[in-house]
Amino acid sequence: MSHINTFIELTRLKKPIGFMLLFWPCAWGLTIAYDFESNMQIYIYYILLFFSGAVLMRSAGCIVNDIIDKDFDKKVERTKNRPIASGKISVKIAALYSILLCLLAFMILINFNLTTILLAMVSMPLAFTYPFMKRFTYWPQFYLGLTFNYGIILGWTSIYGNINIEPIILYLGAIFWTLGYDTIYGFQDIKDDEIIGVKSASIKFKNSPKIFIFFCYLLFSISLILIGILMSFSKIYFLTLTIPLAHLFYYQTYKFNKNKKSLCLNIFKSNNYIGAFFLICLVIGKIF
Repeated sequence: MSHINTFIELTRLKKPIGFMLLFWPCAWGLTIAYDFESNMQIYIYYILLFFSGAVLMRSAGCIVNDIIDKDFDKKVERTKNRPIASGKISVKIAALYSILLCLLAFMILINFNLTTILLAMVSMPLAFTYPFMKRFTYWPQFYLGLTFNYGIILGWTSIYGNINIEPIILYLGAIFWTLGYDTIYGFQDIKDDEIIGVKSASIKFKNSPKIFIFFCYLLFSISLILIGILMSFSKIYFLTLTIPLAHLFYYQTYKFNKNKKSLCLNIFKSNNYIGAFFLICLVIGKIF
């Protein structure tokens, strides 16, 4: 039982926000591509595949991240008790778990078309080099955005087998969504990060975080509006879109306080609702 608990702790399965933030972009990409007048069974099937893949890849990514960051994690209050940093599990066993999770994810992946399979394989270096970015640049959150939102492209190609301007615009916008929310998340560890010498957008913009976060969410918002225009969505889409946008600019930007760790975490977690509600907006746009 202790091994199971250690595995769950290692893969953060009790913290679903991580794999949900990886899943929502996949669902967005699939939704803007899908013809809802056809058989819904394929849509539901692909949604389940993307969800399973998100859980598996995020779990594998957590392990790789903890292996690479084990020495840093020991020095940070929030992460010092993680299984690898605390010595609950060896690096070799953890690496084996990660390989097995990746193999399971590959079994999910091969259910898609060849283009989607190849594009997903090309993205693997993004996923597993992300932990190194904080050592070299103040923009690891941007790199995370490239990685976490790649599912938009995969969702689109799973239906069409090629890439068009719509998923590219949504992908570029969603990168700034991630850049915004992960900058907020980073303020939980900013003091420890500055001491041990790792970099982040939170540190770079610590004197004017609200302006930076506003700018990120503004670019994301523009991409959502452009998608509605390019895909000829009805006014209902733009009307419902005001709800997640109001949340982004009021709760996540205006109400944000970099000195309140619990608020930073709550704001970060609230992006799960943004992901879900924007999916609803897209479905409305496609149907109505």
